[in-house]
Amino acid sequence: MNKPQLVDAVKERTTLTKKDIEAVVTAVFDSMGEALTAGEKVAIADFGTFSVKERGERKGRNPKTQEEIVVPAAKVPVFRPFKTLKEAVDR
Repeated sequence: MNKPQLVDAVKERTTLTKKDIEAVVTAVFDSMGEALTAGEKVAIADFGTFSVKERGERKGRNPKTQEEIVVPAAKVPVFRPFKTLKEAVDR
């Protein structure tokens, strides 16, 4: 599901206008991005937790040349689903 499909799904379940839903979805994603950028966790009840994890520097290999390279350390977003979501998906 992409963002326009999410907006359409919400439209089917509410009486809000599509324009209002787009504004809300955009605001939610922007707020989540800002919180993660600031190093905060974002927890959504019965869904999961978004956080930022630091990956250390590691060795890798260029698949084309087989040359060994160093992959630099990086911060990456991580999602951990709550038990209720895991169980719902597993059905």
